[in-house]
Amino acid sequence: MKDKKIMSINKIVPHLWFDTEAKEAAQFYTSLFPESGVTNITTISGTPSGNVPIVRFKLYGIEFMAISAGPMFKINPSISFFIYCGSDSEIVRLYNRLSENGSALMPLDKYPWSNKYAWVKDRYGLTWQLDIDSINSEQKIVPSLLFVNEKSDKVKEAVDFYSSVFSDSKVLMEAPWDESAGMPEGSLLFAQFKLNGYIFNAMSGGALKHEFDFNEAVSFMIYCKDQEEIDYYWEKLTAGGQEQQCGWVKDMFGVSWQIVPVEIDEMMRTKNKEQLARVTEVMLKMGKLDLDLLRKAFNNE
Repeated sequence: MKDKKIMSINKIVPHLWFDTEAKEAAQFYTSLFPESGVTNITTISGTPSGNVPIVRFKLYGIEFMAISAGPMFKINPSISFFIYCGSDSEIVRLYNRLSENGSALMPLDKYPWSNKYAWVKDRYGLTWQLDIDSINSEQKIVPSLLFVNEKSDKVKEAVDFYSSVFSDSKVLMEAPWDESAGMPEGSLLFAQFKLNGYIFNAMSGGALKHEFDFNEAVSFMIYCKDQEEIDYYWEKLTAGGQEQQCGWVKDMFGVSWQIVPVEIDEMMRTKNKEQLARVTEVMLKMGKLDLDLLRKAFNNE
């Protein structure tokens, strides 16, 4: 395949892996924000985890997906979600709701980078960074990648890599480490960037030792219009990374992605249990997804 960025129609959707709490968590999150709600629940059978509910929901109009698929992966602070609150009343409200039955990793207070900020872990283990500032974008919730330990100086390398892979990419902001931090020259403390119009933050964990790293509990679905696009993202994101089952990959930094066709939503939403079972059975045998084989399974060809 030619070494180029494909001009894509795809969207990027955060995907949350829970033990048993996907439905409950989605209901809680959608109760917090405007323009939110559960849009679909599908249960697939015959997986290594048994019956697995897949929950689609929106927060501030932004699509998310969650599954209850057992205790194999546990959410940790390596990927959190920034909420740009825009007012004192909103940041206080969300701080109180999200920290209820959870914990404050950084309590609501004034910090050098923000007049009011907090980092909280909710009752389901997902972490949120709350900032009183607003964001000049319709995307009010922004996933944040935390590069820790031996990866703590890799923020710029990661942003450059992702920007080289995705079309319509743009670096919005870069904040270097202060020389007094003792980090390698040119390394970044923070960056914000767009991939196919979807905003990410990236942060360095610095010299502090962290007991967590990226895992499959939070991944990002890349919706592809055709097999060529699936092949492209698979090739690019597995370079220096790891191929996994059912369209999952880990990139060279350990971040997990799911490379799926747009048509998978229609297939997984079907009310025909036999169609759903056929697609699930075929997909479970795949590494990289084969769109033609999925279509044949769906249509019983």
